[in-house]
Amino acid sequence: MWWTTPRCPVRPVEQTWIEHSLDWLLTEFGEQRLRATVLLPTEEHFPGAYEGTTGDVETLVYRLCRHMGVDPARIEVEHGEPDHDPGLAAHVPLHTSWQGAAGHFRTRAGRAVLAIRTDLTARPMALVATVAHELGHVLLLGDGRISPAREDHEALTDLLTVFFGLGIFSANAAFDHRREVRGGYAYTSRTRLGYLTEPMYGYALARYAWLRDEPHPPWATHLDANPRAFLKRGLRYLSAVRPPTGPGTPGRG
Repeated sequence: MWWTTPRCPVRPVEQTWIEHSLDWLLTEFGEQRLRATVLLPTEEHFPGAYEGTTGDVETLVYRLCRHMGVDPARIEVEHGEPDHDPGLAAHVPLHTSWQGAAGHFRTRAGRAVLAIRTDLTARPMALVATVAHELGHVLLLGDGRISPAREDHEALTDLLTVFFGLGIFSANAAFDHRREVRGGYAYTSRTRLGYLTEPMYGYALARYAWLRDEPHPPWATHLDANPRAFLKRGLRYLSAVRPPTGPGTPGRG
């Protein structure tokens, strides 16, 4: 036959994990959260000039707290210099500290501590993604929904940002490829942020859109080329193998 059934953009084990995890997030946080606003990197959702100041960062944290339903009074923001470990710096620009063998969520006087590297403020897309990830820790670990001993808790926290309408930022920040010229020499840098790959973000966003009855999500235009391509592949796959079963009940099986 000259045509083939569209293929899922991720491996079967990743597909199963994404689908089951999104179903779990839907059970935990509900239909209203699923259908809430998808935040976009636009003036409408992030109004005002951004200059990377401490005040700008704290305003951003407050805005994301409100969007994600986290009481800002629970959050304490710390600002610090970049870590000198290049491996750590490439992967954890904003981090939650853990203590003890069991890995307890770091709190101070009953508040969750978000430590933000000063150099991250120059990358607003990555800043939004990583603040959202850390607020996800508050919802999952701080509220006792999962244990820090759970092996996939970091990946699940990245997936939560998709479910909470912040997947554009997480997917766009997942892989950063830059080329710059300094002193007459060209330098290329590649950094990976987070715990999901671009294909996983693409399929997660596709499944998220499908659950929201959005076979052609308007927000997809804000995705970078790679995650947008994986999103489209995921949607083609879902439309072929899991057609909608009626209003409000897309192919969730």
